[in-house]
Amino acid sequence: MRLPRTLLVPALAALTLLIAVTAPADAGAPPGEGELGTGELGAGELGRDELGEAVRAGQWQVGPLRLPEAWHRSRGEGVLVAVLDTGVNSRHPDLAGAVVEGPDLTGAARRPGRWGHHGTAMASLIAGRGHGEGRRRGVVGVAPAARVLSIRVTLENGDPLREKQPPGGRDALAKAIRYAAAHGADVISMSLGGGNGVWEGSAAEEEAVQYAIARGCVLVASSGNDGETTNRKNFPAAYPGVIAVGAVDRRLRVTPFSNRQDYLSVVAPGTEIVTADGADSYLVGDGTSSAAALVAGIAALVRSAYPRLSPYHVRRAIELGVRRRPSDGYSTAYGHGVANALLALRAAGELAGPAATPVAPPPGGHFGAWPPGGAPASRAPVVAGMVLLVAAMSARVLLRSRRRGARRRRRRM
Repeated sequence: MRLPRTLLVPALAALTLLIAVTAPADAGAPPGEGELGTGELGAGELGRDELGEAVRAGQWQVGPLRLPEAWHRSRGEGVLVAVLDTGVNSRHPDLAGAVVEGPDLTGAARRPGRWGHHGTAMASLIAGRGHGEGRRRGVVGVAPAARVLSIRVTLENGDPLREKQPPGGRDALAKAIRYAAAHGADVISMSLGGGNGVWEGSAAEEEAVQYAIARGCVLVASSGNDGETTNRKNFPAAYPGVIAVGAVDRRLRVTPFSNRQDYLSVVAPGTEIVTADGADSYLVGDGTSSAAALVAGIAALVRSAYPRLSPYHVRRAIELGVRRRPSDGYSTAYGHGVANALLALRAAGELAGPAATPVAPPPGGHFGAWPPGGAPASRAPVVAGMVLLVAAMSARVLLRSRRRGARRRRRRM
């Protein structure tokens, strides 16, 4: 859920980021279904260029996932990823031209400020394209050349209508899975579950999952964020055939909130993740939602490079292409290990066989390019970016506080 927008919360969240980026190089979501939000940043606090550069510098997951190297093999061309969430706002500059509008299955109107935050965040992690000259600003997703099919299946956590969702709301996910599979989705990303959902799952959803797999879809879902408390089985992650994803921090250690279950496939970065938010702002947050979106992006890379691989083999490639594999090969905390885009592509090549030729990305047009050669060699750009985020977040909330004070004074007059 969203934390209160006080003066301290955003500033401390950004300061946490600043401290964390000084961790060793090999060190280890925005609010949604039980997500742990930390801070929001709009485009007005800094110049757009400075904000975009700060956001890009804050994407620490790019290094551990080995994305710059993976992009030489695949960028997600030709792949459609269905994002089943609160809706995706196609007006965000980092998603311009990437979004295909699907149905809204919630039965609720899209009220300003009450939709598309969590869905836009997840879509940016999957297929964000950045913006500006050379697309060097803003959020770049794992598969920046993929397209996103937005299907709205749930309301934002802060929406008061969430408690009054129409009776057909529980069937929305099953309908969305079937719609995505029937309309060409290669990957279905579901960063949802828990919250007010059904902890026991449903026959309709499980049948929809199997229908989608039979049509060649790769399904990915977040494992859940109540690992510190009830650690309940979370759906749709628990359905057979779904790639269930947990979260790790910058040191690649499993986070306390990440659910630990025997159906967990892999874990991925899920703390202090910078994402797009709404139409023109950004958000920093924690949660298995972000981790699942990143793995959905990896699935898109694999499906783009090896389009003939079955959903089972795409899942195996992701599970085989990991870092930090547990000593016995599997654990309920780490699953098979920490997901890695480059290693997954290598594993996919082995599974496809020596006769398979990967579909190489076209030359040029490197989406979301980091400085040539990969992630920043120095931490200075990252630290500088976080300093800007700290200043911007603090200034934004301070400005809001002053405005509220002015309004109160006017009311007294």
